[in-house]
Amino acid sequence: MECVLYYNESPDKVLQELNASASGLTAAEAAKRMEQYGPNKLAEGKKVSLFQRFLEQLKDPMIIILLAAALISGITSVYSGESFADVIIILAVVLINAVLGVYQESKAEKAIEALQQMTASTCKVLRDGKQISLKNTDLVPGDIVLLEAGDAVPADGRILESASLKIEESALTGESVPVNKAIDVLQLSDGQKSIPLGDRKNMAYMGSAVVYGRGTMVVTATGMETEMGKIATALADTQDGQTPLQKKLEQLGKTLSFLVLGICVFMFVFSLLRAGDFHLEVVLDTFMVAVSLAVAAIPEGLAAVVTVVLSIGVTNMSKRNAVIRRLTAVETLGCAQVICSAKTGTL
Repeated sequence: MECVLYYNESPDKVLQELNASASGLTAAEAAKRMEQYGPNKLAEGKKVSLFQRFLEQLKDPMIIILLAAALISGITSVYSGESFADVIIILAVVLINAVLGVYQESKAEKAIEALQQMTASTCKVLRDGKQISLKNTDLVPGDIVLLEAGDAVPADGRILESASLKIEESALTGESVPVNKAIDVLQLSDGQKSIPLGDRKNMAYMGSAVVYGRGTMVVTATGMETEMGKIATALADTQDGQTPLQKKLEQLGKTLSFLVLGICVFMFVFSLLRAGDFHLEVVLDTFMVAVSLAVAAIPEGLAAVVTVVLSIGVTNMSKRNAVIRRLTAVETLGCAQVICSAKTGTL
């Protein structure tokens, strides 16, 4: 949709531009627009399969080191004819760690989806000149929506009628005081390209709530074209940073990698020089000794301990009705020393 300054136009002109009328759209026209604009909901992120989540859990530096240790330990066991107990233990630790991570993410996403189902609301709309109750997702540009105290504004729209209408827009503007809405045209001053969101007295936006009075509006934008949709787009483009724990574990993983490699090389060279014999059998024996020392230097239980501790934190927070999607988020919250909040509770 074009970026039109609907607050700078009269209600009649807005209706004309949207090819709508005060009696509402016809069912046929609404169906056409639904095909054109799509449902009135924010775009969902791409679904990640369970297998992909499992692989994500294995990307951790510590897990990679453990897998390498398992491989080397397996080779050592085959060569020496010993049992595969160490290999089984290491792989069990890695598997439990990955499964716990995947389980927690899936559990959190199901909880979030359940919350979204609970909040899926309806609104009062004029269709074919009659008032009907419609799901918010079925709204299209040009629909006439009736607003009353207690209603959530289902989409962005231009106010057509206002009877002491007041809307609370803190989710968008951060202003906790309800805004008095009117139908008057807002004029741009010289050199002004647009009016700030909080000063658009003749507009209503998705994510706000009617706290007093009643009125009607014509829908001007739905879904990702709304102001709330633009915020969602900006959030989707942000990069996820690492938590302090993830940074420390990554640093530890790199340090262990260099340490293990150094032990292998040093012990291999030192043992060969001390033996003074460079036959194949001696070289292989020396290499296995060096590898065994390297495997012993890797803390196999660290990843499991971290996962278990974070899981306990997630469980405790769930008892307080806090939904945690990723285990590492618990540690991030634990590192918070100061929480900056606006008067509306916005972080």
